[in-house]
Amino acid sequence: MLRGLYDWTMRKAASDKAPAALAGVSFVESSFFPIPPDVMLIPMILSRREKAWWYATIATVASVLGGLLGYAIGYFLYDAVGLPILKFYGREHALDSFMAFVRDYGVPAVIIKGMTPIPYKVVTIAAGVGHMDLLAFIGASIVARAMRFFMVAALLYYAGEPIREFIEKRLSLVMTVFFVLLIGGFVAVKYIF
Repeated sequence: MLRGLYDWTMRKAASDKAPAALAGVSFVESSFFPIPPDVMLIPMILSRREKAWWYATIATVASVLGGLLGYAIGYFLYDAVGLPILKFYGREHALDSFMAFVRDYGVPAVIIKGMTPIPYKVVTIAAGVGHMDLLAFIGASIVARAMRFFMVAALLYYAGEPIREFIEKRLSLVMTVFFVLLIGGFVAVKYIF
C-alpha cells in the first residue's frame, strides 16, 4: 500500500498542476488544514530537482499568505473559528502561555515556533488573538517559513538521488518517521506550547 501511495505521489508531483496544489496546501496548512506541505514538497523536489528553489518559494509565499488568514481568524473570528481549530489540536488553553512567550521574545518566538513540527496554524491563530504587531508577524513568518522550506529544498537538491534511493528502498521507515514527526508535532503542541 505504501509503495502504491509513494508511486502515485511521485507521478503527481511531476505534473504541471503540482505547483498550484502545493500553493493551496501550503496556504490552508497555515490557517486550519492538518497536513503539512512537506507531503507534496518533498516528492515534487525529488521528481524535478532543478525546480527545488521555485517549489520552496511557492511553499513559503503561500504559507505566509495562509498565515495571514490564520492571524485574521485569531484576531477577528477567534470564538467562532479559531477556538474550534485550537480545540482540534488540544491547545485552546495555551493562548496565555503563547502570548506571554510572544510578549517576552517577540519575533524570535514566531520564528522558533514556525520552524518546529508544531502546527503553524496554532502559531498564526494565537498571534492574531494576541494582537501581535502585523508587520512583525509577517516578517517573522517569512523568515520562519523560508528557513524551513528552503532547508528541505537544499537537502533534497544537494543530496538528490541518494536521498531518493534511500526513500525508495526504505519507504516504510521513511513514512513511519514522517508520521512520528507529524504526530510528535501535535503532541508537542499539547505539552510544550
